[in-house]
Amino acid sequence: MNILLVEDDAVLADGLFHTLSNSGYTVTSVTTGAYAEHLLLAQDFDLIVLDLGLPDMDGLDLLRKLRLRKVPKPILILTARDGINDRIKGIEQGADDYMTKPFELKELEARIHALIRRCYGGFQNDIVIGRLSLNTRDNQILIDGEPMQLSPREYAVLELLLIQAGKVVCKDRLAQRLSSEGDSLADNAIEVYIHRVRKRIEPYGMVIRTLRGLGYMLEVAHA
Repeated sequence: MNILLVEDDAVLADGLFHTLSNSGYTVTSVTTGAYAEHLLLAQDFDLIVLDLGLPDMDGLDLLRKLRLRKVPKPILILTARDGINDRIKGIEQGADDYMTKPFELKELEARIHALIRRCYGGFQNDIVIGRLSLNTRDNQILIDGEPMQLSPREYAVLELLLIQAGKVVCKDRLAQRLSSEGDSLADNAIEVYIHRVRKRIEPYGMVIRTLRGLGYMLEVAHA
């Protein structure tokens, strides 16, 4: 799961980066709203943690822009503004959750996990399709209940397909997800990783359908 952390307090951002990274999340940390907007156009994130007191804009303005652009990602506000009117404004502008500083790290992790579960997996702990499951608490992909051994990019591809199970995932979105895993992508990288993942899951009755000109979709193989 990829998290975009928008926080200008360097000490707090560093602490959150290490805590969430140690919990298995991929975290990108930025200090301004403008750079956050830029990254959201260029990369794929599953959740946004947003401070309101940013140096270049009010976080509520960024939140409003994202919702007007119909960015569907869950957004958790993390701020020192603790008034009831501030909470109401945050929720009205489109935040999915609102936490005030100071806070307990364990509570933040629990709320992040709850948002991911609610937004991507209904009210189950796992996102399940056929014999595959994505454990959103431990950030593991399992087959028949056993963890799969995947490279970071194989994991990124399969995780996104599981999150969007039954929906078409376009090549641009896969490219964004793979580019967040480090090195630049070769022209045929998406096809290479789709091929690798497809070979891993087909023996277990799972298929990745290719929809020409649209993208890919994860399904249970039909008998």
